[in-house]
Amino acid sequence: MNTEAKLTKFVRASGCAAKLGPGALGDATCRLKSFHEDLLVGFEGNEDAGVYRINDELAIVQTVDFITPVMDDPYIYGQIAAANSLSDVFAMGADAKTALNVVGFDSKNLKSEILAEILQGGKDKADECGAVIVGGHTIETPEMIYGLSATGFVHPKKVLRNNAVQKGDAILLTKPLGMGILITATKADLLEMPVVQKVADNLRFLNYKASLIAREFGAHACTDVTGFGFLGHLHEMSAGRMSIKVYADAVPYFDEAVGMAAMGIIPAGSYANKDHLKGKVLFQRDLGFEREMILYDAQTSGGLLIAGRPEDVEQMLKRCQSEGIPAAIIGEVIGLGDADIVVA
Repeated sequence: MNTEAKLTKFVRASGCAAKLGPGALGDATCRLKSFHEDLLVGFEGNEDAGVYRINDELAIVQTVDFITPVMDDPYIYGQIAAANSLSDVFAMGADAKTALNVVGFDSKNLKSEILAEILQGGKDKADECGAVIVGGHTIETPEMIYGLSATGFVHPKKVLRNNAVQKGDAILLTKPLGMGILITATKADLLEMPVVQKVADNLRFLNYKASLIAREFGAHACTDVTGFGFLGHLHEMSAGRMSIKVYADAVPYFDEAVGMAAMGIIPAGSYANKDHLKGKVLFQRDLGFEREMILYDAQTSGGLLIAGRPEDVEQMLKRCQSEGIPAAIIGEVIGLGDADIVVA
């Protein structure tokens, strides 16, 4: 049995650990407070990363994330896990500089060559955006985990927050939705190989260029779409100050996710997202169960949601398209209404 088959067997046996839901996470962190004159972003606001000011010209961005296997191939899994971890740095408008490997590995059942491939995948993604892997920590675990603790640099006055949207802003999404559903389908061997490859390519695509484009055209706010889903992260952007109108027909998603959702191939985290957002999302028309669940779907290594002046977002869209980024303008920020998110 080759290395890839060994990992396939391991992935099938272990599955993918669910992320803590937004409600439970909020309950756990609401009592945690960190105060310091140089702490620019801490626990408050459910931001993508912490930001600490070093001096008037430099702040560091710190984040950590890891995932269980989402693909059979260990190298591709390493790439995806690294892209997922680094995305939080990019969402803050920062450049990734260093990273530490975070590893849980079952050395009793898996050969070290598998871990070497995973780490190489992570390193190659770090190299792609100019970050340096400087070390890490590994523990023995029955379930494989891999990710990065990443540090980035940003000017203290140029940090992109997730909750700084302004009325009239347009909102750009840089990757299609449906990853949670399609990862679940991949684990169940329900997808043809060309679809699996398309999903893998989307997952390992870095958000770095999209972040640079957001900064170039003066984005007001930014976040990445991960475990809380598209609507969950839009809810964080609204911050109870504004409402966000979603153009449902403009939201990109993988067509294959619709068929899988119809079969009930939906991760538990997506249902948790829907439950958490009860009373906060208003659907003005019936999209059908499948498309509605895609909007709630818990993503791994999703795209960026970028808010800015409509004319600036139009320029972002053109630049993204020229760079091969499948972006779309999916909504706008409106005055606070009866629901934080309105899907039209």
